[in-house]
Amino acid sequence: MTSSSPSHGLSPASIETIAGLTAGLVSTIIVHPLDIIKTRLQVDTSAHPLLNSSRAVFRDILRNEGPSRIAALYRGLTPNLVGNSAGWALYFLWYREGQDVVRKLRGYTPDQQLTSLDYLSASAGAGMLSAILTNPIWVIKTRMLSTSASQAGAYPGMISGLHTIIKTEGIRGLFHGMTPSLFGVSHGALYFVAYEKLKLRRRQTKKDQPLSNADTLIASSMSKIFAGVVTYPHQVVRARLQTYTANDGTQIRRPGVMGLIKRIWHNEGVVGFYKGLFPNLLRVVPSTCVTFLVYENARWSLPRIFGSQDDVTALGVAGNRKGSL
Repeated sequence: MTSSSPSHGLSPASIETIAGLTAGLVSTIIVHPLDIIKTRLQVDTSAHPLLNSSRAVFRDILRNEGPSRIAALYRGLTPNLVGNSAGWALYFLWYREGQDVVRKLRGYTPDQQLTSLDYLSASAGAGMLSAILTNPIWVIKTRMLSTSASQAGAYPGMISGLHTIIKTEGIRGLFHGMTPSLFGVSHGALYFVAYEKLKLRRRQTKKDQPLSNADTLIASSMSKIFAGVVTYPHQVVRARLQTYTANDGTQIRRPGVMGLIKRIWHNEGVVGFYKGLFPNLLRVVPSTCVTFLVYENARWSLPRIFGSQDDVTALGVAGNRKGSL
C-alpha cells in the first residue's frame, strides 16, 4: 500500500550536501599537519632547498615555531576547515545535480549507467563552480600555512588575512592562482572517472553483494594516486601564485602562469614541479579515503535515519553499503 502523505525526510540534495560537509570536516582535521608540510615544500623556490624533505620540515616546525607544537602543526586550520567542508559540500551537491542534467540531456533511463565522458562532464562542472567560490579561502590558507605564526607580517587568523588582502591587494588578490585552480579541475574529473569505474567493476565482480568499506578504501586510494601524480604540477604553480612575502606583508612580484612555469623549469627543472609530492600523497590518499568513507556511509545512513524509502531510491544508494571492513 502506497501512502499519499508527503515525505518529511531530507531531500537528496540536502543529503549530498550534509555528507560532503561532514566528510570535509573529518578528513581536514585528521591530515592538516601534512598539509602544512606539503605547502612549505611547494613554495620553496630554491633548486637545492634546505628543507628538502618532509621530515626536515616537520622537525623545523617543532623546533622553531613556538612552545605549542600542536598549535604550530594546526596553524591555518580554520580556512582549511572552511574551504574543505564548503568545497566538498558544494562539489558533491553539484556533482549529483550534474549527473541528473546529463541523464536528462542524454535521455537515459533511471537504471542506465553513465559513461566515462558523462562522469567527466559532471565532475568538471562541479569542480569549476566549487573552485571559483572557494579560491579566496585557499589564498588565505596557503599564506597562513606557508608562514609561522611568529613571522613578521604573518596573518594571525583567517579574518585578519581577509582584511589585509582586500586592503593591500583588493578583491583581485583573493583570486590569485585562479587559472591553475581551474586547470586543477582536471584532477577531480580524472579522480571521479576512475573512482566510479572502479566501483562499477567491483559491483560487477561481487554480483549481488554490497560494496564494503574496504572496497571504498581501495577504489578511492587507487583513483587518488592516479589523478594526483598526473595533475600535481598545477598545485605547485598555484601555491606560488598565491603566496606572499610575510616579513613586509607584500605580495611577491611574479610573472603570470606561463612565466612562472618557465621560471620553475629553468631554475629547478622537472623536479620543481613535483616538490612536496610525497607529503601530498601521504596527505591526500588517507584524506581521500577518510573523506569517501565518511561520505559514502553518511550518504547511506542519512536517508534511513531522516528520510523515507523514496529518498533512498532517489539517491541510488540502496544496497550499496556494507558496514564492515
